[in-house]
Amino acid sequence: MTVHQLPAEIGMFARYFGQLVERLDPAGGWYAIFQRRDPEGVRACLDGSEIPPWDVVESLLHDLPVSDAAESARAAALHAAAAAAHDRLPGGRERLEERAEFMRGERLRAQSRAEELLRLLPGCAQGSAEAERLTHELAWTRDDHTRAVRRLAELDARLGAFAPNGPGPAHDPERRPVESAGAVSRSEERQPPRAPQAEGKRRGAGKKRRARGGARFAGMEDAGEEAVAVPLLPVAEDVPRGARYGGAATEAVPEAPPVPEGAYRAARDTVAALGRLRAEGRGGDAHALICEAAARPAAWLPALADELNRSGAAADWATLLWEVASQPALRLAAAAEALVAAGRRDDGGQLLRQGSFRSADEIADAVLTLEEAGTPDRARALLAAFVQVRSAADTAACAVLDPARLVPMLLDAARDVSPARERDVVHALRVAGHLRG
Repeated sequence: MTVHQLPAEIGMFARYFGQLVERLDPAGGWYAIFQRRDPEGVRACLDGSEIPPWDVVESLLHDLPVSDAAESARAAALHAAAAAAHDRLPGGRERLEERAEFMRGERLRAQSRAEELLRLLPGCAQGSAEAERLTHELAWTRDDHTRAVRRLAELDARLGAFAPNGPGPAHDPERRPVESAGAVSRSEERQPPRAPQAEGKRRGAGKKRRARGGARFAGMEDAGEEAVAVPLLPVAEDVPRGARYGGAATEAVPEAPPVPEGAYRAARDTVAALGRLRAEGRGGDAHALICEAAARPAAWLPALADELNRSGAAADWATLLWEVASQPALRLAAAAEALVAAGRRDDGGQLLRQGSFRSADEIADAVLTLEEAGTPDRARALLAAFVQVRSAADTAACAVLDPARLVPMLLDAARDVSPARERDVVHALRVAGHLRG
């Protein structure tokens, strides 16, 4: 198919996409990565026979020398219209179903590989080439998982447009622009110009993170006679104060706080709603509900963990942990504390390890904020997880924000891991100019 033979919406987006890439450096940035990974897929997007996933468009927009909200809004509108027109072509529903099935597999593979890497890392010598390799792969595997989750949710939403009861989630104004898992579906280069965590930091600078999922899950989903009741729950509050929950093995387990009133009832309602959504084939809506559950106050999470695992939905609990790990570090620390206090030390530790693969300056900022908020034990636990799984060089980079306060904390955390780890961190801090002698 050529642009002039396609529906007008697809032709308009293809022309815009072509103009966009002409403004980019062909030898650097994400465009160069996409070209190396899938040149045929890029060509298909340029001629209009495929619609690229929205995260691909978004990445290219961020590589522009100058980009603003108006540019992003225009791209989103053109992309949404083109995707809807593409879905109306013959075989559109079948293509979406195939891609959604593929992305479900991608999500599960990424989650399984990340869990395997988290098991392997503690057995590697700190600072070794193998530890560096596994750390690098884990960062990209997390990126794989995030992209797969986003694309799957949007594909499921687009499939909702074919539902007999109405247009469905595809027209929900709270949704992000529609995405495709077709061309450039594995766009992540394993040795990119910049690491995914650094890219995420650059993109998010100065922006307020919007809660994922939709407002539709705040009360009753408007889906006709088959509406699913979802409990009305509080949104996450400021980081609650709490007792020690420990980074080092010798620290005491915090006293479990009282279970919030209604926590178990809400958890049971959520589990029941997830079961109904999955039975109806509404995987995107089920994931949106998991995202909403991940945004609840930390004290509500243990009840949800109990109910999900009791009902045999351990995979949903693992996904929910990933979602919590991607939230701001202050929320992450509070959630880990709540899980450990409820007797879920393994879950709390896993959550901290998963969340420690963000930029060193973000970890440092969170640690200092937790200290200033009067929760030093949360600060130590977060830093302990960071020091345990990241390289000595990354640990030294964490000190840049405030060496006088952070260097002693980093040394304490490294000492708790092992003597070898302490030696590596001391050396890295000396090389970085934070220690003398």
